[in-house]
Amino acid sequence: MTLFPQAGTRAAKLTALGIGVAFMVTACGGSSTPTTSESASSASAGGIACPAPETGGGAAATQSAAPAAVPPSTGSTETPLKIGSLLPTTGSLAFLGPPEIAGVNLGIKEVNDAGGVLGKPVEVIHRDSGDTKTDIATQSTSALLGQGVSAVIGAASSGVSKTVINQITGAGVIQFSPANTSPDFTTWDDKGLYWRTAPSDVLQGKVLGNYMATCGAQTVGMVVLNDAYGTGLAKNIKESFEAAGGQVVAEELFNEGDSQFSSQVDKVLAAKPDAIALITFDQAKSIVPLMTGKGVKPTQMFLVDGNTSDYSKDFQAGTLKGARGTIPGTFAQDAFKKKLLAIDPALKDYSYAGESYDAVNLISLAAEAAKSTKGTDIAAKLKEVSEGGEKCTSYAACVTLLREGKDIDYDGQSGPVTFSDAGDPTEAYIGIYEYQDDNKYTAVKEEFGKL
Repeated sequence: MTLFPQAGTRAAKLTALGIGVAFMVTACGGSSTPTTSESASSASAGGIACPAPETGGGAAATQSAAPAAVPPSTGSTETPLKIGSLLPTTGSLAFLGPPEIAGVNLGIKEVNDAGGVLGKPVEVIHRDSGDTKTDIATQSTSALLGQGVSAVIGAASSGVSKTVINQITGAGVIQFSPANTSPDFTTWDDKGLYWRTAPSDVLQGKVLGNYMATCGAQTVGMVVLNDAYGTGLAKNIKESFEAAGGQVVAEELFNEGDSQFSSQVDKVLAAKPDAIALITFDQAKSIVPLMTGKGVKPTQMFLVDGNTSDYSKDFQAGTLKGARGTIPGTFAQDAFKKKLLAIDPALKDYSYAGESYDAVNLISLAAEAAKSTKGTDIAAKLKEVSEGGEKCTSYAACVTLLREGKDIDYDGQSGPVTFSDAGDPTEAYIGIYEYQDDNKYTAVKEEFGKL
């Protein structure tokens, strides 16, 4: 195996938009098309090591200082805003549930501490989304709709969201995902009711594909979950990597529910790629040992948001040391982490907590702007509160401006949060992380892109 060197629908509104990405920071530094001599030097390097981390972050919005007293609402409602969550507590993405639920609960707490929405406390109802192997999401959605929610925050999995999006939006209720990244939702006929704070995988794919190339890989193999998330992300990684001069030499699919991955691993390794992208959910717990058992170095492995998690209790120390992973969103700031830990002291991962928190704030602010808790009315104001007005970064600060008759531009923990007509973020950050000896990951750098 070659080792590389150290170093009607809203669709119509988007037809002419096009997509481009402009990075504030180069993905890893160095040439995007490694030379033959660079590849040859890798054998003596003993493995893959991207250039030194450039830690720092700081892209997340600093919380606005809360006003001394939030003025009373200029509107009122007989029906309190009720938000449901459809987030995973079981299934292959269950590790994402705790930070997302903590983000929702923190958002609800801060909204209610500031007086609620339209003079009444916001209510929240949590339900499990499960994964695509079960019908839990459909049952949970029916229960949430039956309890009169105006918005559903979830699902985490793009595949799960596809099973319930028509059910939710068809009921006139907002579906607001903090973690869906499939490009398919950009052109979905959702009646203007589907929104997300996570960027499309067009962006994550460009960042990861370019990152692997600038780290020195000339060939890449991929093990890919065969669903909307996996194949969509793989497509964008491949396009980016090949645009940088690389070649994808193997792309092996598996299905949700599969438990054996030896065939896929063997076929990828037979192609002798420089690097391997694992585009999976928690199946990585089975795939990583198969690879390391066949001599793959962790520095050759690149993970994605579906599997960049804390593996300290799953693998022996050092198993993933030097592996890299990408997660959309900014690095979680210490102050925000402390607030989340006050909500859930057992948190180990923080993925998509900021996006979930922002979803609560945006829904609440849009309800205030609409002076209504009806889903369709709230949706009509979501884009407006995300752009063009006075910057603010907390519910208390933003709602104060709204009640003073001012336009607002909410910037959140997940980034700038400026929406397109399709309900997608038009600009976002992708965080790059590196695993340490304890199989926990630490921040390396952030990439900023526009879509």
